[in-house]
Amino acid sequence: MRERGRDDGLAHLWEEHMRAPFPPGFRGVGYEGVDLILLDSDVAGLIRRELDGGLDEEGVAILWWCIAGLDKVLPLIDDEYCTSYYRRLRTAAAVIAARHLPSAI
Repeated sequence: MRERGRDDGLAHLWEEHMRAPFPPGFRGVGYEGVDLILLDSDVAGLIRRELDGGLDEEGVAILWWCIAGLDKVLPLIDDEYCTSYYRRLRTAAAVIAARHLPSAI
């Protein structure tokens, strides 16, 4: 696993996300069975947990489930702001995932 203290931009992405309002008009909206507000909440919770000390195995499993959900909904969102909001979440999820990949020796 990669060193957790490494500056890979996760804290900055989290700060950006916390300043960004949830996309107007997208509360209660879902695509392909994925509720956008729940996905936002789940990924935000994972980011916070990672920044506060790291994910356990269950957290990593939930992370991969969220990444699959993000990959499913991103191509279907037809609003520029909403797309950028969820793309930032996807980027943060990828940063966390990279921290939990085994290193090649």
